[in-house]
Amino acid sequence: MSAADEKRGPANVPVPVTPAGTSSTASADYPPASPAGRGMFGIQGSGDTSGFGGLVRPKQPIEESPRPYGGYFDEVRDALEEAYPAFADAIEKVVVDRGELTLHVRAERIAEVCQVMRDDAALRFELCASVSGVDYLGADERRLHVVYQLTSMTYRRTVRLEVAVSAEQPHVPSVTAVYPTADWQEREAYDMFGVVFDGHPGLTRILMPDDWEGHPQRKDYPLGGVPVEYKGAEIPPPDKRRSYQ
Repeated sequence: MSAADEKRGPANVPVPVTPAGTSSTASADYPPASPAGRGMFGIQGSGDTSGFGGLVRPKQPIEESPRPYGGYFDEVRDALEEAYPAFADAIEKVVVDRGELTLHVRAERIAEVCQVMRDDAALRFELCASVSGVDYLGADERRLHVVYQLTSMTYRRTVRLEVAVSAEQPHVPSVTAVYPTADWQEREAYDMFGVVFDGHPGLTRILMPDDWEGHPQRKDYPLGGVPVEYKGAEIPPPDKRRSYQ
């Protein structure tokens, strides 16, 4: 307890003092609202903490970055272009943003590109740290993107590979033969976003039950009201939940 939160009684013994601003009638489940606890992502008044409360963001086109990129980014691009004859056909664009390098790859070429990124002596991206999904609903005709974070432990470098497919044809070659760490990560992207990784050794759901309908992290998936079978309860929609502070 700090000096500001206590007073001294007889024999100079500290006596607790109720901190200023507290309320003895405040609910334990619903603490008093504060400006910091409301209006996440620019929304005011609804208590919505989901980020889907009506905030409108302008669409920003993803354009190819001009060279030179700076740092080691030019070296990575040049090394891949030299080692991979199909570079011009496979790489749709190269983007440098917020200090990160992203190679946008045609979906059918992703396993080939990963093989070169791992094995070429000038690249040596030995580790696939993660495979994740993104849904650009309303912003991209090929709305489902798969993002691969590669790390070169030899050269201490990182690079991002990204592919895009439509929701109608969500097929991407599996990279598990190149990066075994992608096994469960591809299963999670399949489970949550519905991306089908062709050639995966065991593409099954990893988080949801096998008979679950839909893919929960797609942006057109219902936000709430999903029955919880094992308890007979129901998850409320975001606007009915408490506002966390």
